[in-house]
Amino acid sequence: MLLSELTAFLAAFFNTAAYPPDEQGGIYFRPDPEDYSIHRLGLALEPGPDFADWLSDNPINTLWLHRPWQLDPTALPTGVTVLFHHLPFDEHLTIGHNRPLADALGLTWTDTTVPEILGTKQPPGFPVRPIGMIGPVPALDFTAWCRRISEHFGGYDEARPGTHDRPERLAVVGAMNDALVREAADRGAGLYLTGQYRKGAQKAVDETGMAVIAIGHRRSEEWGLRMLEKELRNQGLVARIKP
Repeated sequence: MLLSELTAFLAAFFNTAAYPPDEQGGIYFRPDPEDYSIHRLGLALEPGPDFADWLSDNPINTLWLHRPWQLDPTALPTGVTVLFHHLPFDEHLTIGHNRPLADALGLTWTDTTVPEILGTKQPPGFPVRPIGMIGPVPALDFTAWCRRISEHFGGYDEARPGTHDRPERLAVVGAMNDALVREAADRGAGLYLTGQYRKGAQKAVDETGMAVIAIGHRRSEEWGLRMLEKELRNQGLVARIKP
């Protein structure tokens, strides 16, 4: 795959046209304007203190970062181009309205059936973007849900049972506030899955009897990075994830 082809694939996969220009991501650093074949792609959330050692052990000619802001381009091997996607990655591969997460949690997503949208955002002049989804799920008790989340994400930050023994509908939202919790309850959800537990929603949680599992922001990002690696592998690329 050529660099230009990867750039186009990621722009389509993350639907970057739905974001303002300063949120779209794309090429962050490009030392050479010539197109080239990607032999090995590195994936990381951010550079980190051991970045140079990882690059030495994992030869790459292209790098994708979620948060490139602390990158020192002089630490890169010669000729390495850096791509990045911040908000589009969060909304398409962490906690939100996306198919990989729906598949993992048992929410039906097919060519004809997609989970209902729960919560939206819309910058002026741009399309509405969903921030969550809601729909029917297999009947599991709260302990089983906690176990399922741990299997996929390696744990969770908080888990608070609610009044529904076996929730029949699940809300998965990349935010947590009073209005979203109440809307989820009004639409039949008994379990609210999110990234971080927000105390401002506590009254709504108490009054609706909503069960909540907060996965943790870092865990959801690491899961998303694994899903991105899987997508790129399906495109024929060899990708390495920096731990």
